[in-house]
Amino acid sequence: MLCLVSQSISCFTTRMDTRFMNNWIDAAAALKPRTQLFIDGSFRSALDGSSFESIAPRNGAVILSVSAAGEEDVDAAVVAASRAFDAGSWSRADRSHRARVLLRLSELMLENLDELALLESLDSGHPISDARSADVPTAARVFRWYAESIDKVYDEVAPTPQNALALVTREPLGVIGAVVPWNYPLIITAWKVAPALATGNSVVLKPAELTSLSALKLAELASEAGIPDGVFNVVPGLGAVAGRALGMHPLVDKVTFTGSPAVGRAFLRYAGDSNGKQVALELGGKSPQIVLSDAENLEAAASAIAWGIFYNAGQTCHGGSRLIVDEKVHDELVERVLAVGASLTLGDPLDESTQIGAIASEVQLDRVLGYVDVARSEGATVHGGERQHPVGVVDGFYVEPTVFDGVDNAGRVGQEEIFGPALSVTTVSGAFEAVRVANESAYGLAASVWTADITVAHRAAQRLRAGTVWINTYDAADVITPFGGFKNSGSGRDRSLHALDSYTALKTTWINLGDDSLETQS
Repeated sequence: MLCLVSQSISCFTTRMDTRFMNNWIDAAAALKPRTQLFIDGSFRSALDGSSFESIAPRNGAVILSVSAAGEEDVDAAVVAASRAFDAGSWSRADRSHRARVLLRLSELMLENLDELALLESLDSGHPISDARSADVPTAARVFRWYAESIDKVYDEVAPTPQNALALVTREPLGVIGAVVPWNYPLIITAWKVAPALATGNSVVLKPAELTSLSALKLAELASEAGIPDGVFNVVPGLGAVAGRALGMHPLVDKVTFTGSPAVGRAFLRYAGDSNGKQVALELGGKSPQIVLSDAENLEAAASAIAWGIFYNAGQTCHGGSRLIVDEKVHDELVERVLAVGASLTLGDPLDESTQIGAIASEVQLDRVLGYVDVARSEGATVHGGERQHPVGVVDGFYVEPTVFDGVDNAGRVGQEEIFGPALSVTTVSGAFEAVRVANESAYGLAASVWTADITVAHRAAQRLRAGTVWINTYDAADVITPFGGFKNSGSGRDRSLHALDSYTALKTTWINLGDDSLETQS
C-alpha cells in the first residue's frame, strides 16, 4: 500500500495474523476470571447484588459482569483492613518477613504471566504482546523491588544533648485507599500497592470500573503468597459510589489516586469533609517534547515522539502529546513523525503483531474523535483522525494515529488532555520561546528537550515545570526514579524509595537518660 505521509497517515497497517491470534482468542473464550469483591481474604458478591458489565475494547462485547461495591461493601473492606492493621500480623511483622511474602507474590505474578496479560489485554485494549512483555513483568518487578528495598531503609538518631536519646522511626500510616485508572491498571496498581504493603500498611484497592479483572487476580495471588486476610482488599465499583465511600471513610488514613483533575479534587473534598486524611494525586498531563534546531538525530527524535504519543493508543498520563518544534526543522521532523505513525500496526489487541490496540471505551473513543473537529475549528491541519475497523474485527474502539499541525498552544487542542493517539504540533523560534510555550500549560507532569547543546539542555530542564524532564529521549523510566508532577498534574510521587516515605509517618521517641555520671549507678 502506497501512502503520502506528508498528507495523511490514514494508510497505516491494519492486519491480523491468524497464526498467533487463534491461540489467544481460544484462551480468552476459556478464561474464567474472578468477578466478585475480595474482602478480608475471601471473594464475595456485593451485599445488594449490584454488578456492572466489563466491556472488551477490542470488539465492544461484554466479557462478563463484575460485582459493584456499594458503601456497605467498602465499609466492610475498610473495617477488615483496619482490624488487620491493629492485629499486627502484617503491620508489626519483621521487614524480612514482609519482604519474603512480596517476593513470593512477584514470583506468582510471573508464573501466571499469560493469564494476567490476557486479562489486562481484554479489559484495557492493550496489545497482548505489550501486556506480556511490559505490563505484567513491570508490575512484578515493582513488587520485587520494594520487597528487596524495605529491609535496607534505616531509621535515624537525632543529635540530642548527652542526657537524652531521640529516635526518629518510620511507622506505617494504617489503611491506604488506592484508586487506580484504566490506562495501565496493573502497573499503576503495583506502584501504589507494593510500597504501601512493604511498609506494613493495609490496603483497600478500587480499580477503575473499566478494568477490574487483573486486580482481582492479583488479590488471589496475594493471598496465595501469604498476605494475611484483611491486609489487601479489592472493591471494584463505580467511582461515584465506591470511590466516594473510600474517600469519605473515617478509618482510611490516606488515599492515593491517579486519574482526572476533576476526580482528584473530589478526593481532596472527601478528605476535608471526613477525617482530613492524606491525599496523593497524579492527574495527568499535556507533556511537551521540545525539538530545537540543533537536534542531531531527527530520525531518533521522530521515532521517540511518535511512540511517546501513539503507544497504548495515546492513553498514557505522561504521553508526549505536544510537539514544540523550531521552525528550522519543523517540516522535516513532522514528515518523519508522520512516517513513523504510518508504519505502526493498528489491530486487534489479541494479535501478537499489533502495535497499537484499542481505545479503552466507547466514551473515550467519542472524546478523542471530538477533538478532531475542535482542531479543525481552531485552524490546525489534521493528518489522520479517523475511526478504524481493523481486519477481522467486527466492532471495537480504534482510532488511527493522528497529528494536528499548526496548533495554537492557547487553544483547546494545545491545552486539554485528549488521552488518545493525537499529537499537537506548535512551531517556535529558538529555545527561549520553546520553553516559554512548553510552560504555558496547566499541567506539569513530564517534558523532553532534543538538542546537541548540553548547556541549553540543562538550562531548559531547570526552567521546565515538570516532574520528569528527558534529554534526547522520551519515556525512559524505571521504578528506581520518582514519578509525579507539578501544577494541575497533582502532588506526591509514585515509584522510587521516596514512595516508602509517602506511606509512612515519622515518630519521635525522646528518652531522658538523666545524669550522665556512671558513678551514680549502683
